[in-house]
Amino acid sequence: MPGSRRYCDPAAYLLSPAKWAGQRAEFCRLVGKSADPAAGLARMEEELHTALGELEQTLAAGDGPVRLDEAGDLVISPLSAEDVPAEAVALKAELTEMLPFAPIVSLLIEMDQRTGFLGCFTHAAGKQARSPELKRNLIAVLLSQSTNLGLTRMADACGISYDVLAWTAEWYVREETLRAANLALIGYHQGLPLTAVFGSGTLSSSDGQRFPTRGKSVTARALSRYFAHEGLSTYTHVTDQHTTYGTKVIVATRREAHYVLDEILGNATDIPVTEHATDTHGVTLVNFALFDLLGLQLSPRIRDLGKITLYRTGPKSQVLDAFPLAGPLLTRRANTELIAAHRDELLRLAGSLKFGHATASLLVGKLSASVRQNALAAALKEYGALRRTIYAARYLSDAAYRRKISRQLNKGESLHALKRDLLYAHEGAIRARHLEQQTEQAWCLTLVTNAVVTWTTEYYGLAVASLRAAGRRIDDQVLAHISPAHSENINFLGSIDVDVEGELAQLGPTGYRPLRVRDTLF
Repeated sequence: MPGSRRYCDPAAYLLSPAKWAGQRAEFCRLVGKSADPAAGLARMEEELHTALGELEQTLAAGDGPVRLDEAGDLVISPLSAEDVPAEAVALKAELTEMLPFAPIVSLLIEMDQRTGFLGCFTHAAGKQARSPELKRNLIAVLLSQSTNLGLTRMADACGISYDVLAWTAEWYVREETLRAANLALIGYHQGLPLTAVFGSGTLSSSDGQRFPTRGKSVTARALSRYFAHEGLSTYTHVTDQHTTYGTKVIVATRREAHYVLDEILGNATDIPVTEHATDTHGVTLVNFALFDLLGLQLSPRIRDLGKITLYRTGPKSQVLDAFPLAGPLLTRRANTELIAAHRDELLRLAGSLKFGHATASLLVGKLSASVRQNALAAALKEYGALRRTIYAARYLSDAAYRRKISRQLNKGESLHALKRDLLYAHEGAIRARHLEQQTEQAWCLTLVTNAVVTWTTEYYGLAVASLRAAGRRIDDQVLAHISPAHSENINFLGSIDVDVEGELAQLGPTGYRPLRVRDTLF
């Protein structure tokens, strides 16, 4: 609809043809894609045939977790729970007993000493002289938001006046500074010896976590499955190294798939994410297409995968001759002519996202909702249907691939549990009513969660180094099963006494708290 902001052509949000002409070659080089339609389709057909060949071998076995029944229908057995080695369970219990106990205030002071994340909170008016009490006030504000106590309760708990806390929150704590502080923690966490054992950093996942709300809010919605009354969702992005690099507050009833790419494309960390896992709520054909066009791999865990429609690129008889078992599963033929005709427009769409010309959530939402008369949306969905077929064939034929996706999604769930432990006050109900305030609280929670993960990872590393120095053999394969997303050694409750200098004095000459063992190096 010409002149409409809501119903306009999605192509109106893309780079102009003139600008795209000058950036096409650079984009294709960055994502490893060819601008030639024939070359692009040939490469995708080769990937499809390779994936179908692997699936054919899996189905030929006939008795595995992925097989065909007597009627020729696909049977997918549920993935069994991961068999965590007993050695890993015992080692985690031993390391947890070695870690020191620390109040959450002490933990934040200690992490600031090594990362300087509190220095990222700058005055909104620009450079200002920083008072000696500023760090104390910032920690109190961060805890008031991340524990859901609020500034009034925090003022009573820590002895800092409400006016001081409110002034600090107003001038220093905002999304910009919270993101910068979070980057400082993630950067430090990446350099820890134990971090590389958890993962390479190239795999991440995203999932929504729902919180109840109190009072009226433009983002709150009634959803009886999750809330007694109303609530909202925070959509978070987590790396395979257990850190959270993205947080976004969304309406609980809105589809999560629209927001999957936002934080990946806006990722300001040094984490080289190339593959991303989601659950069923994060999947659309548009996402499958855009991930591939951007040089990324979408690896979701789709519920009822055996019931989705799979596509082929050629005649049915040709596919059946090449793949007698897997071929009948491909019930529809993709419109490759439409994909080839709009190859440049598809690349321009991905380039507009890559170069920050438009946000992914805006375009994904509009293109997912577009009717078939929109040629660009139709071509994108045909492209996505082929990419989903390649993914499904690979997922069904590779048990290790299925396990990797499940393990990564479980890491996100463990961080959700840690956040629920942190956000204990007022029964975990968000009381902020405006989106800006809710976003700031969500980022405070993410920041403190990452501080806990970083602190635990570092002390786990010290404990492992202590055991190895004493002659104990500890394999990295065993350590990979241990998650730092836990709070057994951290006290979130009790009195809150923010004494920066006093806490630093307790660290001793090593700069660390002593481990709870005898005859160790620390």
